[in-house]
Amino acid sequence: MFDPTNFINNFPYLGIFVLLILGAIGLPFPEDTTVMLCGFLVASDVVKPLPSFLVVYIGLLMADFFLYSVGKKYGRRVVEHRRFHRLISPEKLLILEEKFKKRGILVIFFGRHLIGLRAQIFIVAGIMKMSSIKFLIADAVTALVTITLM
Repeated sequence: MFDPTNFINNFPYLGIFVLLILGAIGLPFPEDTTVMLCGFLVASDVVKPLPSFLVVYIGLLMADFFLYSVGKKYGRRVVEHRRFHRLISPEKLLILEEKFKKRGILVIFFGRHLIGLRAQIFIVAGIMKMSSIKFLIADAVTALVTITLM
């Protein structure tokens, strides 16, 4: 029988990465909690700082890019889908679209640190057809701040 505790004990880096990805696809594993857990594991000498940083950094960027890609691929239809409708309502989409038109990159920078809006902002970046490179650069820079703070 599969024992998740044993799995995480034997493969902590993979466990952290998987939690970040599962959180991005909507399962109840908040990104902030996973990053703080990783910090606790580093402080407890369970994992090493540099590999942990790389796993968290890559995991955050992949999770964020997944949300961005959903928005870019499906556009405004995202708000019609029952799974994403709970994440972003048509009203919230209109508000965020206005903010993106005025200050797209700044919305990414500050939005990453707003619990409850992060996923919505990344989806809207895709819906607004923000350049993939521009999104990744803005997200990569601000993810460094997130990891440092957590």
